[in-house]
Amino acid sequence: MGNAMTHLLRRAAWRLLGGILVLLAAASLTFAALHLTPGDPVTAILGGASANPTPEAIAAARHEYGLDRPIAVQYALYIARIARGDLGQSFSQHMPVIAVLRAQAPPTLALMASSLAVAWLLALLSVVPTARRGAAGAIASTLETVGAGLPQFWLGILLLWGLAFEWRLLPPAGNHGLPALVLPTLSLAIPLAGFIAQVMRESFDLALDQPFILTARARGLGDGTVRLRHALRHALLPCVSLSTWAVGALVGNAVAIEIIFSRQGLGRELFLSVATHDMPLVSGIVLFIALTYILAGLAADTLYVLIDPRLKGTRP
Repeated sequence: MGNAMTHLLRRAAWRLLGGILVLLAAASLTFAALHLTPGDPVTAILGGASANPTPEAIAAARHEYGLDRPIAVQYALYIARIARGDLGQSFSQHMPVIAVLRAQAPPTLALMASSLAVAWLLALLSVVPTARRGAAGAIASTLETVGAGLPQFWLGILLLWGLAFEWRLLPPAGNHGLPALVLPTLSLAIPLAGFIAQVMRESFDLALDQPFILTARARGLGDGTVRLRHALRHALLPCVSLSTWAVGALVGNAVAIEIIFSRQGLGRELFLSVATHDMPLVSGIVLFIALTYILAGLAADTLYVLIDPRLKGTRP
């Protein structure tokens, strides 16, 4: 009991340290990238390029926000503020970054969750019934390859044109209700489903060659039972790891999708904040994305153990 508790505490400590380092790296890279990007954040602070601020106003804004200090001092103050949980004020929206995240995160998280769920559903429907089944498997594998190669923004435009404008089956834009979520979800889910299905199919084929599958068949279990209760469990493990990567990819791809479908969300907000050189808001969004990625990794570890309890205590 003592050894198990020690292992859990050590594992939690390493995960906590890793998460802190990821957040520090994300914050540092964001700070560096924004300072290397052409543009002046004072423009956003004083109302945009059309405001025509006076030199005195520009100097006063620089002093107020500490932008006239050396870069090293700005970085130290920036990290210290984040360590206190203070993400600052948005230059462009003139409101706390936390408030912007509170308003914009739920639509993006809902889009990410629905996209990941639909991608998994499509992958399972493609792989489980068709693996090792001749022509059906070949056709499904081809469709998976085609789906994985589709650019999300191009697929989103195509779905928008066909299902929203031509056939008028679904709303073309907005955040209200489940119908407005369908087209953005499909735009992100279909290519992701192709990637997950390709990995799952390879793992599924390998699992079907394992001795325990022969043992299950020898006990008289039907093909459907063998696939769902035995082969699928082993085929899921690599896909769980892939899903952790997918969480970060979905946020990046959500930028184009939220713009195409005129949705509120962190992706669209990130694009606009970069364009206006809004450093506090960009930093807040990037840190939120990094935190989401860390939590997804922790969830993946938990799923690993739930799918295969033999892995309990073996993962670092």
